[in-house]
Amino acid sequence: MTTNTKKELLSYLDNLSLFIIGITLIGYPLLFTSLTTDLFTLPKQLLLATSTILLIVILGIKMVIEGRVRLKTSPFDLPVLLFLAATFLSAILAVNKFDSLISFAPLFFTVLFYFVLSNTIRGEKQTLFAVSSLLLGTTVATIIFILSYFKIHILPFSYTQIQGFSPLGSLLDQAIFLAVALPLAGYISWPVLGPILNARSKSSEEFRLNDQRLNAPLSIAATVTFAILLIGLGLTIFTLTTSQKPLILPLVTGFQTGLAAISQDSGRILQGFAFGSGYGTYVTDFTRFKQAIYNTNPTLWSFTFFRSSSLFLELLATTGVLGLGSFLFIIYRVIKERTFFLPVVVIFTATLLLPFSFTLQAMIFIILGIFVALRSQHAPSRYADLDFYLVTLKHGLILAQPEGERAPHDPVNTRYGKILPFAFVLFIAAIVGVVGYQTIFYTLSDLTFQRSLVAASRNDAQQTYNLQVDAIELFPYRDSYHRVFSQTNLTIANAIASNQPQNSSPSADVQQRIVTLIQQSISYGRNAVTLSPQNALNWNTLSQTYRSLIGFGQNAEQFAVLTNQQAIALDPNNPTQYVSLGGIYYQLGLWDDAIRQFQLAANLKDDYANAYYNLGHAYENKATETDLRNALQAYQIVSQLVAADKGNADKIKAEIEAVQAKLNGQASSQQQAQNPSEDSSLSVDQPSAQLPEQKKKAEIPAPPQTSLTPTPTPKETGTPEPTPNL
Repeated sequence: MTTNTKKELLSYLDNLSLFIIGITLIGYPLLFTSLTTDLFTLPKQLLLATSTILLIVILGIKMVIEGRVRLKTSPFDLPVLLFLAATFLSAILAVNKFDSLISFAPLFFTVLFYFVLSNTIRGEKQTLFAVSSLLLGTTVATIIFILSYFKIHILPFSYTQIQGFSPLGSLLDQAIFLAVALPLAGYISWPVLGPILNARSKSSEEFRLNDQRLNAPLSIAATVTFAILLIGLGLTIFTLTTSQKPLILPLVTGFQTGLAAISQDSGRILQGFAFGSGYGTYVTDFTRFKQAIYNTNPTLWSFTFFRSSSLFLELLATTGVLGLGSFLFIIYRVIKERTFFLPVVVIFTATLLLPFSFTLQAMIFIILGIFVALRSQHAPSRYADLDFYLVTLKHGLILAQPEGERAPHDPVNTRYGKILPFAFVLFIAAIVGVVGYQTIFYTLSDLTFQRSLVAASRNDAQQTYNLQVDAIELFPYRDSYHRVFSQTNLTIANAIASNQPQNSSPSADVQQRIVTLIQQSISYGRNAVTLSPQNALNWNTLSQTYRSLIGFGQNAEQFAVLTNQQAIALDPNNPTQYVSLGGIYYQLGLWDDAIRQFQLAANLKDDYANAYYNLGHAYENKATETDLRNALQAYQIVSQLVAADKGNADKIKAEIEAVQAKLNGQASSQQQAQNPSEDSSLSVDQPSAQLPEQKKKAEIPAPPQTSLTPTPTPKETGTPEPTPNL
């Protein structure tokens, strides 16, 4: 290949790389689709993964053509690599390993995108192109939000026809995203804004991506962009502080769960301290380690948080001291640059104060890549291109020197000089190929599972069943697939059993089909807890499955209790867990055991009306005079707690009258209690489904054994009193 041909091919590859980066940065804030189970996040992850793979392939081809490995270095490379290594090790060592590895894969591509970005963007014009691409996508997303806020819906999709729709998904994400993008527009528009504001800024001059050599229309366009982003940011903040206040985990709870995750994880104290619970698995830390005082929050107590109060605290819990330390190392290197680049300052400050979704975590590395491109123009010695060479073994095998500085006497192995580019490309391709291969099946599985959810919304049971089977076969490592498919089997079995004529036994074929569906329901529920053993929801679902089989399957009642107790061990301060277990005992007629669990629920949350309601019913079923008086006391507490809710108030009034009638030896008021208002949320805990009782009970699989250590339950007391201010 001639020199000119090489130059032309390399120039073409450079332009292609820049084009891919531009498309990626434009599409990143805009991309969303209902074809995936996650409307906003997964499409953005797939965009970054696809772009990164293409850019790495192009970079490898360039290295092979040039016959050398040339990489740009920066002060952030080492801390970023250490952060990636720490998060990977945390995923490998996690108890919920598959959940953590699935969360790690998008981060892996995001970090690679940072390195490709910093190695592709060279010079002011390319930097300007990248920044302008990001601003273009952000501006279009902001315009969509602004128009939607004023009820002007320009997108044709039904799910976008809501006020304040944002392609970024969360308005909190949008606020941070715009706060980071706004100064980027300011740097470009400074030739226009500076004189208007009559201001000069050393930092704006250093990072300004526009000067007199560039035409005026660019500055004007950037100024318009700045105005649009500013309006969008203002409307977003106004909405967040008024009509759509974000649900953020209180800082005290985030701090407490973070410290507990690295110091109280039984059986893996050292691993927990160093690497946390596993990147992306904060939900298990939240359920396991939140304290009972959290239940006093009237708004948040029933919510399960998948993210901590801030990214800083989330990394502490999920990646441990090493993960958080490597992230702080990145911040330290930014501070050490002694350069005030506002987008970097904003985004790293936000990590200390606010929760970060994947959209924002990826934005950290995008902005860091842009920062490297900008700084390399002003401090080239700190951001030098290094050429890597094969040398003799006694000189270290690989030699790295600044581009063009190799002296003639350097011990370069010219005979094998072109081996290194091939070896480097094959090494990167192997790593990216493994992750990319799994990503393809993950994506196909997600698309298939989303189609199953659409089929379920149309009540097409057969297609729902078939598509969920296909989704699990494509990617069998997501516990949520198994959990949902378990419930699909149970629902179909319950529907078949319910459709049988009354007072008749189903045929042998129908009976076998029901049993097969039940066994599959349990098997896939077991798969879910095996894949993600610290997920309380998986154990809850399996418990509800067994509970639905009480009277139908052998030992179903024992298995239901055992799995519910395991859910409590993983979520010990959640009162609804105890209501569920009490409901199982209630269903079995074990009134004392039910009373004990309902009391525990009420102790954990002394204004939990449904706990007292279930407690009252358990006492009422014991039917002694003392128990009826205890039931009346519980109902009176409920009456105080729901006084402002007419539907619930009417219902509990009827219950109270019925108990009083029993105490007075009357029966006439009982009928009133059997017909309460339908507009009520008070209810005795019931199974989600219930198959008919069988004379010969079917054999069903037992739950999997677990080595998880149960957490001590709260102390039992008598019937709790309501809070004084109610």
